Amino acid sequence: MAFAFEKLIVYQKAVDFADACCARTEQFPRGYAFLASQLNRAAVSVAANIAEGNGRFTKADRKNFFGIARGSVQECVPLLELARRRQLIADDVHSQLKASLEEIARMLSGLINGLEDRET
Repeated sequence: MAFAFEKLIVYQKAVDFADACCARTEQFPRGYAFLASQLNRAAVSVAANIAEGNGRFTKADRKNFFGIARGSVQECVPLLELARRRQLIADDVHSQLKASLEEIARMLSGLINGLEDRET
């Protein structure tokens, strides 16, 4: 049986983003393990907090975890920029990953606003 959050497109996109980050950071040189680790943890945090938030019973708890997920999206932005500047990822890869983040951020905002609009 599937968990309800697995049907959310934003969750699926967040997992895809985390997977893409993991694939890219495997190629980082040894001296950049700190950056690979931080980017991977932030990327995984997006999907993990969507899942955890969806499992909460109160609207306030769900909203809190979705907000944390949105914060993790924001955290990924400077990490990707640094990776681009250090030439650890190509400009086109940076653009693709950043576009994914922008889409995920919009979807999370919609999810949060949808919770605010609901009465229960």
